[in-house]
Amino acid sequence: MNFSGYDRESFYDEMFGEDGQPRPMARTLAQKIESLMPGELLNRQRAADRALVQMGITFNVYGESAGVEKTLPFDLIPRIVSAADWERVERGLKQRIQALNLFIDDLYHDQKIIKDGVVPEHVIRSSKGFREQCIGIKPPRGVWCHITGTDLIRNGDGQIYVLEDNLRCPSGVSYVLENRHLMRSLFPEIFAVTRTRSVVNYPLRLRDMLEHMAPDGVTQPRLVVLTPGVYNSAYFEHSFLAQQMGIELVEGGDLVVSDGFVWMRTTHGFERVDVIYRRIDDDFLDPEAFRPDSMLGVPGLMGVYQSGNVALANAPGTGVADDKVVYAYVPKVVKYYLGEEIILPNVPTYLCSEASDRSYVLEHLGELVVKAANESGGYGMLIGPHSTAEQQAEFASKIKENPRNYIAQPTLSLSRVPTIAGDHFEGRHVDLRPYILYGKDIFVLPGGLTRVALKKGSLVVNSSQGGGTKDTWVLSEDPPAQLEPDNR
Repeated sequence: MNFSGYDRESFYDEMFGEDGQPRPMARTLAQKIESLMPGELLNRQRAADRALVQMGITFNVYGESAGVEKTLPFDLIPRIVSAADWERVERGLKQRIQALNLFIDDLYHDQKIIKDGVVPEHVIRSSKGFREQCIGIKPPRGVWCHITGTDLIRNGDGQIYVLEDNLRCPSGVSYVLENRHLMRSLFPEIFAVTRTRSVVNYPLRLRDMLEHMAPDGVTQPRLVVLTPGVYNSAYFEHSFLAQQMGIELVEGGDLVVSDGFVWMRTTHGFERVDVIYRRIDDDFLDPEAFRPDSMLGVPGLMGVYQSGNVALANAPGTGVADDKVVYAYVPKVVKYYLGEEIILPNVPTYLCSEASDRSYVLEHLGELVVKAANESGGYGMLIGPHSTAEQQAEFASKIKENPRNYIAQPTLSLSRVPTIAGDHFEGRHVDLRPYILYGKDIFVLPGGLTRVALKKGSLVVNSSQGGGTKDTWVLSEDPPAQLEPDNR
């Protein structure tokens, strides 16, 4: 297979420039792929597909009648990020997470940003992610958002934008690690000649961050990953990360609160737990504090957390920053707390709770992307240009009924990456979810999860909506823009 017939069309292509030639950082990859023997690339893709099944790299789709467990599709052609692009992305993400952490802490204490009129009080009070139960809580080391997955896109103008923030229980990093493992085993000759930054130390970084959160005086903290169980869509990741960190994977029934501490049932009796990496939403975390009908959480957990005898990552209440209406205020949040202009801009956003914005959205539903404020996974969304009149009418009714719950954005021209389509390459739209850890300092994993819309023409990259993944290569050093002349 070669790229001679590849059509980048009118989109920004991550691998090929407007002249049809590989971008400088992708030249080596393109040359290596084209140097493979006929059929070799497809053989390696099939080997990757078999490996995914054998390794059990799966996700669950709720509501599927014919078995909920699926293998996450993986495409061999990686997405390459230049060192220069990544430097800006890394600075922008560190800035954003620092500001959001200050914002969340302020919301649950003095609420200065509300009193100063930067963010309206009704926006916060009406957010499903704002938890009254967390007012006054002081999380260990002052950190609320320990693990964040921030979704980025590149538009047709080449500019990188933040599409949304994920601070509650961001998923997908296990696929980053397994994708890299696959690529290194299937393309060792390419890794030998590229300066691609490593991602393998993420579990160690994650464990170090969790240990840093331990209650004062605890020198050898016991860490656990708290999962809702095997039917959760990200259960593979929960078990994978626990195994990689060398810590226990537990469910709510494995933990109990007694004498002001959290204890884990073991074959040797009860043992104290100091740090919980929870993969359970706030609603189900503690039936005494949140939903009383929850069978997934630990009764009394919030009381222990408030006393400082256990640490939780992420802290309860961080979901307020996931709200897509709150997202629209993040540039102001950065300016307010840091006194800086935002490095990575938001996508322009219309708030349906504002009368003028709502009128515009209702008149232009066929042109915009409309999103529910607290949905994820590609659900609760209307992509105007690909929608029917009936769907637009349905969303118009929803917006009028509950305007606070909806935002709208322009339909973006997401960048594309060559993707294997049968026996040739076709461009498919992608986004990128880097992962940020906030412990002693802020660490951004170099790369992240590139999600790809495998359906031709689709803009929806979510796995639950038919998307797949690619490996993401961040170069440690950019090659020269022009090749040196061959003087042999």
